[in-house]
Amino acid sequence: MGLNQEINKKMRRINIVLMGFGHVGRAFLQVVREKSELCRVHYGLDFRVCSVFRSAGALYSPLSLDLDGVLESSASSPDKLDWKPDLELPAALEALDPGVFVECIASSSTSGQPGLNHIRGALDRGWHVVTADKSPLVVDFRGLRRRAEKSHVSLKFSGATAAALPTLDVALYSLAGAEISRIEGILNGTTNFILTRMKQAKSYPEALEEAQSKGIAEPDPSLDVSGQDTRSKLLIISNAVLHTDFSLQDIKIEGIEDISPELLNQGMRENRALKLLGRVYKKGKTFKPEVVLSVIDRSHPLFGVDGAEKGITFITDTMGSITVIGGKSDPRGAAAALLKDTLNIYRI
Repeated sequence: MGLNQEINKKMRRINIVLMGFGHVGRAFLQVVREKSELCRVHYGLDFRVCSVFRSAGALYSPLSLDLDGVLESSASSPDKLDWKPDLELPAALEALDPGVFVECIASSSTSGQPGLNHIRGALDRGWHVVTADKSPLVVDFRGLRRRAEKSHVSLKFSGATAAALPTLDVALYSLAGAEISRIEGILNGTTNFILTRMKQAKSYPEALEEAQSKGIAEPDPSLDVSGQDTRSKLLIISNAVLHTDFSLQDIKIEGIEDISPELLNQGMRENRALKLLGRVYKKGKTFKPEVVLSVIDRSHPLFGVDGAEKGITFITDTMGSITVIGGKSDPRGAAAALLKDTLNIYRI
């Protein structure tokens, strides 16, 4: 039997439904298109995007959407695509053989909606879920995990913890069997960029303006600079890795908007750096989480994480200190994490 025949014999068709057609959603479709041959040859998976949802409606094909046409039209005239304004997500999920539901919207940080209902509905209908949306996980992590277990499907969310930085992969797979006693992470690229530029003698307003001009910071950067984004990511990482049951109210939080002159001066010294750390550590028999501005020295494994980069350190009993640094923080990095999670569902 030839190679192509062998590949086709083992090929599995996987239906994908995508919720969200913003920067991350488009990037996900681009990555799926670019990597389609690799997924077929190396993983035996034929991904078929059958539906894409946005606020104004949905694209749908029971066989597969033409990704070339969707992406080309979305770049020039997205309204010319055949959007179906009356198609609702439950109908699309029920009409297709269950595959992977990919969530790429930004839900309310307080209610987790509308993403929470999207994910619940997909899990209940037997769809695996891969999400970059943090808020549903923050609001109902334990409940979503239970739904996935009840339906015997996977819930994966590495793209919600630090885009392409493989925080969960390292903790859950590479460190399997080790006891993790402490986690420290620089989990937000915007705040790290601003603090790096302030060490280089920029004022906070100057550094923020530069971050916005480079597209690193959002026009409204409040979730980042207040520490709330770091807090959400830390909560998800801790609950997933350490089996804690934290809510946002359990996590002490600091931001970078009003740094005291004394702390700033300490961070400006040679061989010192000021970093916003998401940290969870063992205290007695329990874990204590916090988001804190910290002055670290050159011996700290995250000392050299500068600019918009992120990094995370795990302290373990048997494997020592493990640090991972880097990973793209842009929509393409998040999209790559979504594809990785999708592939790993079928590798296990």
